[in-house]
Amino acid sequence: MNRFPTWKYVLIGVILVIAFLYTLPNFFGEVPAVQISPTRTTEKVDTALLSQVESSLKAASLSYQGMELAGNSIKVRLISTDMQIKAKDVLQNTLGERYTVALNLVSASPAWLTPIHALPMYLGLDLRGGVHFLLEVDMKAALEKAAIRYQNDFRTELRGEKIRYGRINRVGSAVTVHFATRDQRDAAANKLETAFTDLALTPEDQAEGFTLTARLKPEAQTKVQEFALQQNITTLRNRVNELGVAEPVIQQQGASRVVVQLPGVQDTAKAKDILGRTATLEIRMVDEQADPTTVQQGQAPFGDDIVASRDGGKIAVKKDVVLTGDSITDASPGFDSTSGQAAVHINLDSKGARVFKDVTRENVGKRMAILLIEKGVAEAITAPVIREEIGGGRVQITGMESAQEASDVALLLRAGALAAPMQIVEERTVGPSMGAENIRKGFHSNLWGFLTVVAFMTFYYRVFGLFSSIALAINGLLLIALLSMLQATLTLPGMAAIALTLGMAIDANVLINERVREELRNGATPQAAIHAGYERAWATILDSNITTLIAGIALFWLGSGPVRGFAVVLCLGILTSMFSAVTVSRAMVNLTYGRRARLAKVSI
Repeated sequence: MNRFPTWKYVLIGVILVIAFLYTLPNFFGEVPAVQISPTRTTEKVDTALLSQVESSLKAASLSYQGMELAGNSIKVRLISTDMQIKAKDVLQNTLGERYTVALNLVSASPAWLTPIHALPMYLGLDLRGGVHFLLEVDMKAALEKAAIRYQNDFRTELRGEKIRYGRINRVGSAVTVHFATRDQRDAAANKLETAFTDLALTPEDQAEGFTLTARLKPEAQTKVQEFALQQNITTLRNRVNELGVAEPVIQQQGASRVVVQLPGVQDTAKAKDILGRTATLEIRMVDEQADPTTVQQGQAPFGDDIVASRDGGKIAVKKDVVLTGDSITDASPGFDSTSGQAAVHINLDSKGARVFKDVTRENVGKRMAILLIEKGVAEAITAPVIREEIGGGRVQITGMESAQEASDVALLLRAGALAAPMQIVEERTVGPSMGAENIRKGFHSNLWGFLTVVAFMTFYYRVFGLFSSIALAINGLLLIALLSMLQATLTLPGMAAIALTLGMAIDANVLINERVREELRNGATPQAAIHAGYERAWATILDSNITTLIAGIALFWLGSGPVRGFAVVLCLGILTSMFSAVTVSRAMVNLTYGRRARLAKVSI
């Protein structure tokens, strides 16, 4: 009556072994490490750099536990935090400014667990330690940047309609166009009002001429600011990936602020440096009249900038920007069809395509420089001669050193730059010792809660209470294994959810045990009482857990941050408790009592 088929026992055993293996990495903790990554994301780390790092550490008599290539970075495991700081200083001095050397923490799990992807849970900032930044977007600068774009667009539109105008100047986010006659201004107003519906145009008659001032409408200002915030969040996510941070938190707070939490990062200065790293594209005309000798000496002619080129020299480019990366809708790596060289294929939006077509038509025979700007430093990737007008909005950039660099540049251009400057308004560092203290307190609260439940259940339900306690421990094992498999982030609220789950999980066994007692009091045989206890309690257990699961899903759906972390652990805990409380505990009962045909009594 109370027996499982053999396959069910085997299945439970296999599940428990898998759960144990995937729970195991969480008990090894973390060790201090240094992470080396290129300052310029177009560069790659390789085995040669690995050998250089190894030689530098040996020369400084610094021992390490291990070294590995992880993505586009090298991670070196150290014995202690003192050794970690010394290694950072040595490597930074050896490698120079081409590489970023940051302090980090990495898992100390044995290597044999890696092939089966048995990894520890990610720990949140409150448990692992790390850095917390609150950044504010400069919305005024975002509006000014939009105004700069309109300056260039106005020139293109007015030239296209052959409307004569004087100078175009900008003050803050307002763009003013000067005209010699009222008729010219009125014609320009009609054209610009049709082409740019987001702008409010204000005509003015002045002693020296006629002006037309354009400002963004209030709803358009809000749209520009929202776009700037979302673009910055996207760019920050792409930059944070370079730190190798497990489960970073990057989310909007209010109308103009972004919260960035980087668990495990100890080096605040390096975190700041990498958060500020972006790459964008600018297209400018080369100043053909500049003296090559003075340019190579770094002396910029009036109205020009001096930038480095890929061949090691310098070129003079005009300050006026023809096109920026804001006009790029897509960028993909590829090859030049004629030369076979690696290239990046760029698609421009409609305005960008029109501007590029006009500029190439007007400057045939002249050189156009394509600049990649990263960390405020511009580099001319290529400066080809314009052979003919280029239309269609598709541009090819050659001059890449390899297919890998083409792929990296395309990725950087898709990621984009910060749409507006950001400044750090709040900075907080949570030390590893504080995180360890939170883990210790959370672990002890769960442990004492578990032991108290075990004591009560064993005292009140005897052997059945012992089975319930073992099932409760297995529930905890399954829950931690699931969190590790899903690579979920565990925070203090998550640890609270584990404690709550363990307390709730025992309810199912209480219902089963009380039902078995009731059947025995009604005169049922022990075997029949066990069978009826599990079968008839199941509907009640299912109903109560489904209602709690609905509450957990609502918390996950409507909550954010720590609330969602709590909800994830709660929902997973409900699922594991239903399996452990019913299936695992019954398997133990069946193995103990199910084989006895004439069972006189049970210890409950």
